[in-house]
Amino acid sequence: MATGLLQLIDQVSREKGIDRRVLIEALVDAVETAVKKKYGTKVDVEVSFNEETGQIEAYKFHEVVEVVEDPEREISLEEAREYDPDTEIGDELGVPLDPENLGRIAAQTAKQIIVQKMRDAEREAIYEEFIHHKGDIVSGIVQRVDRTGIIVNLGKAEAFLPANEQIPQDIYRPGDRIRAHVLDVRRSGKGPQIILSRTSPSFLIQLFHTEVPEVQEGLVSIIGAAREPGSRAKIAVVSKDPDVDPVGACVGVKGSRVQKVVQELRGEKIDIVPWNLDPAKFVVNALAPAAISRVIIDQANQTMEVVVPDDQLSLAIGKRGQNVRLAAKLTNWRIDVISESRYERLKDPDYQEMLDLEGMTEEVADLLFDEGITSLEAFVETSNEELEEITGFSLSTIASLKEQARKLLEDKPSGQGEPEEVEEVIEEDTDYNDEEDNKTSDGEQG
Repeated sequence: MATGLLQLIDQVSREKGIDRRVLIEALVDAVETAVKKKYGTKVDVEVSFNEETGQIEAYKFHEVVEVVEDPEREISLEEAREYDPDTEIGDELGVPLDPENLGRIAAQTAKQIIVQKMRDAEREAIYEEFIHHKGDIVSGIVQRVDRTGIIVNLGKAEAFLPANEQIPQDIYRPGDRIRAHVLDVRRSGKGPQIILSRTSPSFLIQLFHTEVPEVQEGLVSIIGAAREPGSRAKIAVVSKDPDVDPVGACVGVKGSRVQKVVQELRGEKIDIVPWNLDPAKFVVNALAPAAISRVIIDQANQTMEVVVPDDQLSLAIGKRGQNVRLAAKLTNWRIDVISESRYERLKDPDYQEMLDLEGMTEEVADLLFDEGITSLEAFVETSNEELEEITGFSLSTIASLKEQARKLLEDKPSGQGEPEEVEEVIEEDTDYNDEEDNKTSDGEQG
């Protein structure tokens, strides 16, 4: 048994890469547990492994007493001196357990422990391998598909692609090959859990790393990405070499590179945006292809008001707000897009005076201005019935608004021309009309 146990430990250590000390410690712990299970948990037992003989040795400790009342924990002086002639009353004496019984326990336990340690070592090796691939793209074969997600065979391990990490257009069946981004790797009792994603912005970034040599070589860097999976995405790129166009490198000849990414993402349209150190220029680039007239920056609140020509408003905002929403995610700025006509109206002091009336809204003020009622004076002079028809307000509300308007007019200093503008809480007010600043990839790809 001794030689066999040593050989088994050494063989497993070599073949499975498990430190032999780990195997020996586990074996000793397990034998100690088995011995206590046999003799009771209250007994004092010490188990060790003799490296020279290759044997498991175990000692059960007894207190040396004159009269034995508990044979499991006590031993008589006469019997104790058979093991150690110098022992005295009150000593603790370690009595070796029967090697034959111990051998059977060790043999059964060794097999169980070594099998378990092999499993643990294999699981740990898989965890260590895939934790270093977190963030990378992996490829595997679909094993099973259900409503919760997809089980993917990666060769050495299985991974899970949850339903909420799949692109809406994804349709996979068992046996299909699938590519995904390693989102997370977690330890668990059943082995490492490898979680995949096809919706993460990192998946988009890694696809460009795969398809664009300039990105692999570090000549072009991808600063960030924002996605609405399966619909549209934006990535920000910058070149470290002035001779390399980062947008052109990512697009490829006739769009060849970006098209491969688009196909993998099931037709997701991709805007490739030049990054700029100037946040206003970066936002302008991110809102392309819309033309931008002006950007007003509120640095303190990380907000930008972007002014566009009236005919560019819907283009800048995008379908259901998608373009401005993705631009905001990409740049990490809150972006409010307004038309030039709206911007000019908001700057009009007469319009601001109208909004100063308690109960007045921008929507109603717009209706009044559209009807030519563009000052407090005009508002007061307009009949209540006409105002009722325009605003939808009740006559009592209109009377209250008129009373406020008259008071404001009375409080104006006589001879006042243009009212003094309220100081704007903005940091900058910069016009951007340079076409070079509005450069993006050839519009939308895909």
